[in-house]
Formats: sequence, structure tokens, C-alpha cells
Amino acid sequence: MSDTFFARPRFVILISGHGSNMQAIVQACQSGACPAEVCAVIASRTETAGLAWAASQGIETIGLAHNAFPSREAFDRALAEAIDRFSPNYVLLAGFMRVLTPTFVERFSGRLINIHPSLLPSFPGLHTHAQALATGVQSHGCTVHFVTPVLDHGPIIAQGVVPVNANDTPATLANRVLGMEHIIYPQVAAWLAQGRVHLTSDHRVQVDGVETRLFTPGQSS
Repeated sequence: MSDTFFARPRFVILISGHGSNMQAIVQACQSGACPAEVCAVIASRTETAGLAWAASQGIETIGLAHNAFPSREAFDRALAEAIDRFSPNYVLLAGFMRVLTPTFVERFSGRLINIHPSLLPSFPGLHTHAQALATGVQSHGCTVHFVTPVLDHGPIIAQGVVPVNANDTPATLANRVLGMEHIIYPQVAAWLAQGRVHLTSDHRVQVDGVETRLFTPGQSS
């Protein structure tokens, strides 16, 4: 992973819908908590609430309708070309509901970050909150990680834990996890912008000056 940064590191954020994590990261950049610039927001649909919100903040937006392309590979090529226009230091997936091809992942290796709504390696894929309730776990959460060609299995940067309550439904648990996502993803974005995140030779993550990368309810960043 390159240690070369612009004066203000540049992020491109990928979304598919409302983009609440994208909004949390943008607001962290606007407040100065994250010393980076969100230079573009790209969605896998042409019209989303997230694109409209980003445009209202003066951020350049692009909508790429994935179903307008003849194959996943064709969509990923167009997506990669759109991203490269902005020369980002990092590409942040924030509710981007597309499985990326290995070629795309390798193109942005070491610069592609995702947030997943479970404590990986538990519950990769979809319907994570229903899975958590079905197995009876007492804690659940979210994970920010580097993206690799293996779905939801990249090196872990940070995790956030929330309790599972006896009366939880997938919806109530999802809301609790989403609140934690809005805490840990902007914090990880700040670490990335500060150049503090490093991948080791054995594919583990180190963050300079950070003793624990596990977040719990009520914990300040």
C-alpha cells in the first residue's frame, strides 16, 4: 500500500441507496474530524437519495445503472474508469450492494475498504441480523475491512460491538448496528486520511497509535 498522499487525501465513496454511512463520513470531513476530501460519490443506480444528498453538499456524483451493462465485468470496468477520474487515495464502499469482480478488486488492492454489518468472520453475505438472531449470539456488530477477492473476508481494520436483546427483531438489531457503523466508519476514514493504517506482510492491519480497534456502545472515538 502506497504511503503517498495528496495535501488532503481523497476518497471516492460507493453507494447503492440512502448512503447513511457516506453521509457520516462526509460530515466528519466537513467538521475536520476526518482530514480528507470526499471528491465523488458513485452509485450503482442512476437515482438514489444518497446521490441527491451528496450533490446538495457540492460533491460530484455519478450514477451507473448496473442493469444497463451486459455483464458484471462490463459494469466493473465502467466503475473503475469513473473512479480513476478522481485519483482517490481510497475507495470506500458504504452500502454498495454489488459483488465486485476479482479484476476490479485487484485494481484497487490496498485502497478498497468496506463496512459489513456483522462481526466478521461471522455471518458474511446477506441477512446478517436474521442470522445473528437465529444462532442466538449475545453480541453482534459491524466490521470495517480491506476488500479482497474473497467476499467479506479481508483484513479487519476495526469492529464495533452491540448487545443482542431478547426482544430484538432483525429490524431493531439492524438499527442498533447502523448506529455503531456511523461511529466506526468515520473513525477508520480519519485513520486512513492520517496515514496511520498499514497492512503487514502477513495480511493483518496495524494502526499507528491505536491500542484497540474494538468499539463498544457509549465509547467515544
